Amino acid sequence: MTNKSKTVASLCLAIWLCALPAAEARSDGRPDYEREARLAEQIVDDIFDGEPIWLDANNHQFLGIHTLNEEENKGTVLILHGRGYHPDWPEVAAPLRTGLVDAGWSTLSIQMPVLQKGRLYYDYLPLFKFARGRIESAISYIASTSDQPIILAAHSCGAHMANDWLNNRNDSKIDGYIIMGAGATDYRQELKTPFPFAGMRVPVLDLHGELEFPRPIAMLPERMALLDAGGNPGSKQIMLLNADHYFHDAGDPLTEVVAGWLNTTDFSAQR
Repeated sequence: MTNKSKTVASLCLAIWLCALPAAEARSDGRPDYEREARLAEQIVDDIFDGEPIWLDANNHQFLGIHTLNEEENKGTVLILHGRGYHPDWPEVAAPLRTGLVDAGWSTLSIQMPVLQKGRLYYDYLPLFKFARGRIESAISYIASTSDQPIILAAHSCGAHMANDWLNNRNDSKIDGYIIMGAGATDYRQELKTPFPFAGMRVPVLDLHGELEFPRPIAMLPERMALLDAGGNPGSKQIMLLNADHYFHDAGDPLTEVVAGWLNTTDFSAQR
């Protein structure tokens, strides 16, 4: 990020912080915008690969990090992080948003709605409607900058939010879907966001770690059956060896697998 970009981003962040109400515990089904502001403040000045941008949804601004491949640009991967994190989270979001550029793709990693630390899957369910607006806003932004394929890539709670968006909208605005760590919830909390694979026209990559939590592993046959029902020949289910749900210390192999699928899958049929 250039010095001028850092100055502009910091100014936008300062204006946003001043506009926020005083911090309060969130129990009203809305995102914790104050926490999102703190997360942005922590990372925005340290972004060296990519440009921070501010997008709008639900009458609020949210942070995105747009990282361009200016030479090839096969398309743009829209990255949704896991629960309570940020768009430069070092375990999944950062490796993908920077590493995929080397594989010929641009990326846009966005801030998803968050709550206070310690909140569980059921606490996050009311936030999914806010996530829909952010996904729509990010896709519109990408479409305004490029006519290349748009691939949605979502991890963990970001995957729940992506599934909710797909179930309530459809996949007509994207050309592919990468879902990572799918189906993970908290103890005694049942999955409320069904997998949309059977009704999707675009290719889907269902990627999980070998050391994933037991419940998502138990769902693998169900998810494979849904992929088969969708009928896209580009859809695959892949296991990453020695990786856990969070892909700790697995950023490089994760990026390699995702890039391999992106660069061997035909997205033209969806255009």
